[in-house]
Amino acid sequence: MRTTLRPTLTRRTATVGLVAVGAAAGLAACSAPGSGGGESDDAPDEEIPETPSEAVALNIFDVAGAQKELGPMIEKWAEDHPEIVSSVNFESGDAPSLVGQIKPQVDSGRLEVDLVLTGNDGLSAGIGSDLWIPLIDSYGDRLGNQDTYLEAAASMQELASGYGIVLSYYPSGPLLQYNPDKVDEVPTTPEDLLAWAKEHPGEFGYARPANSGPGRTFLMGLPYILGDSDPKDPENGWEKTWEYLKDLGQYVDNYPSGTGQVISNMADGSWNMIPTTTGWDINPRATGQLPAEYEAAAFDEFTWVTDAHYAVIPVCQSADKISALLNLLNGILEPEYNAMAYDEGYFYPGPAVEGATLDLAPEESQKVVEEFGRDWYDELIDSAPQETPLEPDLMVKAFDLWDREVGSQG
Repeated sequence: MRTTLRPTLTRRTATVGLVAVGAAAGLAACSAPGSGGGESDDAPDEEIPETPSEAVALNIFDVAGAQKELGPMIEKWAEDHPEIVSSVNFESGDAPSLVGQIKPQVDSGRLEVDLVLTGNDGLSAGIGSDLWIPLIDSYGDRLGNQDTYLEAAASMQELASGYGIVLSYYPSGPLLQYNPDKVDEVPTTPEDLLAWAKEHPGEFGYARPANSGPGRTFLMGLPYILGDSDPKDPENGWEKTWEYLKDLGQYVDNYPSGTGQVISNMADGSWNMIPTTTGWDINPRATGQLPAEYEAAAFDEFTWVTDAHYAVIPVCQSADKISALLNLLNGILEPEYNAMAYDEGYFYPGPAVEGATLDLAPEESQKVVEEFGRDWYDELIDSAPQETPLEPDLMVKAFDLWDREVGSQG
């Protein structure tokens, strides 16, 4: 498998240092057991039990659409370990509003959310606001199944700066999905796509990157395809990308707030081509949201921008809840549970650990991959280079620049 995955180590070191300073200040007011923060009524690290004193009910907040994929494995693990988890409740929201919902709970010390499932967007925003327990620094020895990560998933884990735990991974995109009845010549370069959009104004679009996996993958993939000077620096190294997106924006009628509306626009014929990812190509066709005959394609000069679903734990958490969550997170990184990430192709392939192969996935997942997967995906995953997304602070910067320079023009 050809995997470059070259995060900028110097920048990461600086980022982690800054985050650590900010986190220390935030945790001084309210610390989870073992987090190394200031004064707290919570138990010290050594008092976090191997298992909770009694089974706990977990409230999980999903801002990445991850329940589709991770929910079944979480629920299965909980069913198999009733002495640790008594029940699991899921609520959903969106990444842009995550900080506004969690921070008041942290500031008051009254958590209603025990675990957050998020992508890089919510992970980044929460790190910047000192909301997450530094899991690796505090409890890394309780999360040994990270040692079995696939190479690309391990790189995504490194990108989390120790705050999030990768539970699933996929190479993502950016790919193109299109209606073959409306698209005769499929673009193979960004220039081709721009020409197509110009000839078919209002028929191509994508969602706001800050709240859309395909949207942000398209945003972060273009610098590699266009040959920008520094694909890891959206402020100083994306001259070609920002110019291109502004040009393309002349023919985009609107930027939805989430990927769901993008799928609806394709389904009702408002749009005939969109940026997509492996999962967002497979899953809507498998679930009947889009016609099965819709096609997908990759650009000629192609680099995967990888993606992952993370679990983060808000600070101020109790010792029993942390104990249960550590057991849960470590447990669902076992192959028999993690193979459930194949799901209905939503995050294809999905599993983050070695040994979580398709034959271990539920039979229904195997059928979905066989019927709605694409033969060329696995070959492209093996042959094309892969790069991690932007680091948390730079991703926030990229979203802000897109909102001001591109989205505001729509």
